[in-house]
Amino acid sequence: MTGAPAYTVPDLLRIRAEQEPDGVAMIVDGHGAMTFAEWERRSALVAYGLTRRGVAPADRIGLLFGSRDWIDYAVAFCGVLKAGAVAVPLSDRLAPAETRYMLEHCAAVAVLHGRDLVAPPGGRWTAAPADLEAGSEAARGAGPGTGSAPAPPAEARVRPGDLAQILYTSGTTGRPKGVGASHANLAYGCVTRPNRRRFAHSRHLLHAFPIGTNAGQTMLLNALDARPAVLTPARFTPGRFARLIETYRPGTVFMVPSMAIELLNAGLPERHDMSSVLLLGSAAAALPPALSERLAAAFPNATLTNYYTSTEAAPAQTIMIYDRERPAALGRPAFGGALRVTDEAGNPLPPGEVGEIWMRSPTAPRSYYGDAAASAQAFRNGWVRMGDLGHVDAYGYLYLVDRESDVVKTGAFKVSTLQVEAALYEHPGVAEAAVFGVPHPVLGTALAAAIVPRAEGMSAAEVREFLRDRVAGHELPERVIVLDDLPRNRSGKVIKRELPALLGDSRLHTEGD
Repeated sequence: MTGAPAYTVPDLLRIRAEQEPDGVAMIVDGHGAMTFAEWERRSALVAYGLTRRGVAPADRIGLLFGSRDWIDYAVAFCGVLKAGAVAVPLSDRLAPAETRYMLEHCAAVAVLHGRDLVAPPGGRWTAAPADLEAGSEAARGAGPGTGSAPAPPAEARVRPGDLAQILYTSGTTGRPKGVGASHANLAYGCVTRPNRRRFAHSRHLLHAFPIGTNAGQTMLLNALDARPAVLTPARFTPGRFARLIETYRPGTVFMVPSMAIELLNAGLPERHDMSSVLLLGSAAAALPPALSERLAAAFPNATLTNYYTSTEAAPAQTIMIYDRERPAALGRPAFGGALRVTDEAGNPLPPGEVGEIWMRSPTAPRSYYGDAAASAQAFRNGWVRMGDLGHVDAYGYLYLVDRESDVVKTGAFKVSTLQVEAALYEHPGVAEAAVFGVPHPVLGTALAAAIVPRAEGMSAAEVREFLRDRVAGHELPERVIVLDDLPRNRSGKVIKRELPALLGDSRLHTEGD
């Protein structure tokens, strides 16, 4: 991309609206669709309404929306950016205390919200996008539906280097951090030539990522940049997702592993036509090899692709097309990014040696908003510390060992919980699995496993016996609990820190030696 023009997000929308005014940008099943011309017009009205309310460039604006409000959210997001302000995406799945913390942390001056949602109190004004649009139309003398597209006020000049969004991390290992990204960062790799647009094999791109996540923001940019219309359900259920595949016949589908597990365990690929899917992408967490095999069988025409990145590192990423010769590999750097594995001092390690994973952004890097100390630890000279441990092979393919915080030191051994989880997924009766550490009087920490069975009747003893031939003695969980569900955050990642407390619940099936 060297020498390519730098765009802002409003640039991308303006260009697309000029090229394809009647093209469908986004569909929320059962709740409507939006063309590029509508997106451009409505977001311009929101931008004007924000400036009339006194919003200045660089002001932070919270955006609190649920999945049925993806269209209004997209309008609000681009409207905030057209006004020169900074968007702070927030999911309606957050607890009120979490939402308050994020709004206070970034000193948001206002909150735009979806239908039937109320922002937590905090001395800032709130509005729905439709309220701003109606007020702007009245102020400018434009009747509703006139098709006019008022330009952002002249003073709201937006530059590629300006801060565009603050996206809060999921907080699986601590308090959420606000990750700031510029327009140049968000728009990197986006194309404006119609014949070069991504996912050209598709008329529709289906996903169910929630608002307020890095994966969701990627889908929002896809709606601006990619060839297909972006389709999403108002709420994810495996049955609804399968019906959308059969009805719309999308060529491209994106999921997180937890969604894939639900879809497969419900037996839906056997009851619905999945043949239209040519690209099946998984993001947010690594796919266990056994799960990849099941997906490959369920989507016979699809290229199964795994994406590895983080809120901090994007758009740096590795991409891996599933390869039975390298079932656990996460791929190699893509789109101009770079990868390295280092020791604790930051020295690069040779292939095969386990160390800290770092990725380098191919464009303006992100940073933690309002936290210089944390930024200094995670962002160094264009490189981003992923917080994961892994290694590369002789061909440059990345292999993830574990989250640094999830590695369990039991006695003299360090155990990869991901490796034990991969073995658990080989059991035909295990639907989901998570391995974690618990205090032990002799070893310091011992392994425990939580499983969700695919059918009733599975015992903890059966699980441990299955593992005896598949993992080393120090990798065998001392305790196993059988659950109905694993605790997950809004991105679908398992919250392992909540699992130890469940071991004491007498209603659960547990067993040890």
